Amino acid sequence: MRDILSQIIEKRRADLEELGFGFGFPLPEERTRAVHPFLESRGVILEVKRASPSKGDISPDLDPAATARSYAEAGARAISCLTEKNYFKGSLADLAAVCRAADDFERETGRPAPAVLRKDFLLSPEEIAVSYRAGADAVLLIARILPEERLLEMAQEVERLGMSALVEVRTEEDVEKLAFLASHIGSRNIVCGVNSRDLATFKIDLLRPCMMTGKIRRILGADARIIFESGVTTYECASSVGAMGFSGLLLGEAAAKNPSLRKGLVDSFMAASPTRNFEFWKDYAERLSSPGAGKKTVPKVKICGLTRSEDAVLAHKLGADFLGFVFADAFPRSVTRDGRLKALLPGLKGLDAIKIAVVTDVDSEEGKLAVQLVKEGVFTALQFHKVPSEKVGGELRALPHYFAVDSLEEYERLVSKGEMRVLFDSKQLTGGAQDPVPGNAGYGLNWFAGGINPENVLYVMERFSPELIDVSSGIEDYGRVGIKSEGKMRDLMRKIGEVHGQ
Repeated sequence: MRDILSQIIEKRRADLEELGFGFGFPLPEERTRAVHPFLESRGVILEVKRASPSKGDISPDLDPAATARSYAEAGARAISCLTEKNYFKGSLADLAAVCRAADDFERETGRPAPAVLRKDFLLSPEEIAVSYRAGADAVLLIARILPEERLLEMAQEVERLGMSALVEVRTEEDVEKLAFLASHIGSRNIVCGVNSRDLATFKIDLLRPCMMTGKIRRILGADARIIFESGVTTYECASSVGAMGFSGLLLGEAAAKNPSLRKGLVDSFMAASPTRNFEFWKDYAERLSSPGAGKKTVPKVKICGLTRSEDAVLAHKLGADFLGFVFADAFPRSVTRDGRLKALLPGLKGLDAIKIAVVTDVDSEEGKLAVQLVKEGVFTALQFHKVPSEKVGGELRALPHYFAVDSLEEYERLVSKGEMRVLFDSKQLTGGAQDPVPGNAGYGLNWFAGGINPENVLYVMERFSPELIDVSSGIEDYGRVGIKSEGKMRDLMRKIGEVHGQ
């Protein structure tokens, strides 16, 4: 089955052939408004958006001019207008109306007009000229759909007209095109966007933009303007993105559909400041982005329920990326029982794996101890294992952490609130009757736990293509709770490595 992006492009080519580059819109012979700078300072781009392939109708009766005025009043630094007609129900008439509304706002308030971005699946330099005449200050150029030479031709036209190009990248191949582009025309007119949504599947991965920022800055310079695109629907998520240090945030559905949220979304992004949690996730994203990001690579492995230093040392030696330690007296694998923690700590000092303190009750003495050890840097991060998210407040949220859940509804709720990764823990992973990953899940699942062992790990890898596998009891011999089997651990790691030729 062809992906959605291919279908959009195929229909667009047919429309261009039938209707021409202006799609039948009566364009002025010359541009009638000044060109406004596009995102020269940090800010939010709100989007005029009627529909999408993933959501269907979002705001089909939207008034583009009134919406643009509302966005300007909410503090939007720029306004994106979707002009694709088949799947997003936009038009160049919408773009012209947005431009007029931006100019009216500037004239009536004395405040600078937001820049206007034409967001579409543009395929030729002629469409840049059309965008300019229609009033756009910037255009979206999607690296994924444009060959290098065509991308360069279009960017050169952008530069000639004094506009800006929002060059969207998501994969290593896209970044190579960006490097080609920058080597020919520099970066003065380039703003770089990273889409958290995969345009082929329309699944969201909030960490994807963070995985690309280092590569982009190495091409465009330390002061590169990088925009986080798509996937943000809540104040909490806007704040999370703001804390990651992005130059801008492009908001579509949430802004178009919910007028009451617009100012709050802008303010949440602008007011956000870095925390240890987001430094942790930026560092993790950098690890993920080293060679092959976006391609099928060896999944990261977390060995959990460790109670002995010799097991932790072996897990690290065999290549485990995460080591998990339970802080909950009610569980037999807890390191807070029988003096285990004191015996463990000396052996952990030389291990550079990510050390996770697993907490089931943030109010328990063991939970408080785990929090203190993360604060002190003895452990790297907290796993809130099936802990209600409302119990994890500001101070705790600021520490490196993630949640583990066994419900898809809770999984999606947490990601929508800006949690960069959530561990999905379900025995159904290993062949249960109910498929835990329905095709309409909005956020791609990527961290998995639940009954994984050397016998079924290949099934889990084939079925889910996981980014991370969490294994605990599956590498223990029967009756030896908390004592890892060296043979089973070696077998697990060998099978994972052999699949990928390592």
